[in-house]
Amino acid sequence: MSTIDTRRELAHRVSDGIEVQLLWSADDDSVSVAVCDHRDGVVFELPVARERALHAFNHPFAYAA
Repeated sequence: MSTIDTRRELAHRVSDGIEVQLLWSADDDSVSVAVCDHRDGVVFELPVARERALHAFNHPFAYAA
């Protein structure tokens, strides 16, 4: 069975080896932030409230704590 990813990238940035994406899902109209730290291999994605999406995109580690 194959699953189609209906998420769309709303914003993307890379700084000092850390890649951050702000994603919107058409399936359930949710927003999440995905982080990949290429320096030490830490990868995570977390759901965020719409009203906090840009703040979470700019400060993802504060939301991961």
